[in-house]
Amino acid sequence: MDVDRNAQVIVDLSIEINAPQETVWRIQTGIDQWPTWQKNVSQARLSAPITVGTTFQWETHGLSIVSTIREVDPLRRIVWGGPVQGIEGVHVWTITPTLEGVVVYTTESWDGPPVAADPDGMRAALTSSLEAWLADLKTTAEAGTSAL
Repeated sequence: MDVDRNAQVIVDLSIEINAPQETVWRIQTGIDQWPTWQKNVSQARLSAPITVGTTFQWETHGLSIVSTIREVDPLRRIVWGGPVQGIEGVHVWTITPTLEGVVVYTTESWDGPPVAADPDGMRAALTSSLEAWLADLKTTAEAGTSAL
């Protein structure tokens, strides 16, 4: 599964993280723990073990979101998506091992009337949000936080 390549906004970012793939995967998929390491996530609750079809609820930037997991390749890739306030989002995360750790790639698409009304503003907001997420993930993984 991929993002919606026909969406009005698509953002692709990546970051190198000097931590084991297992650590990065555990942190990224430990959805209930997101608020402990992501500055922009105030709540997160996973409804069941991570499998295709599982939903989770989370809040970021004042938005309450219900996402559905659409693909899982343990340690390597997770895809989720869902609607929020007229925006249909699809979010792909890929974790690729390197000699020093991993590269985390994230791609997210947004489509819908609010995006059509302000594509540049929406692209800027999504880019900023994903940059913060990646930076928080890097900081947490490289710190080797065992509490997560």
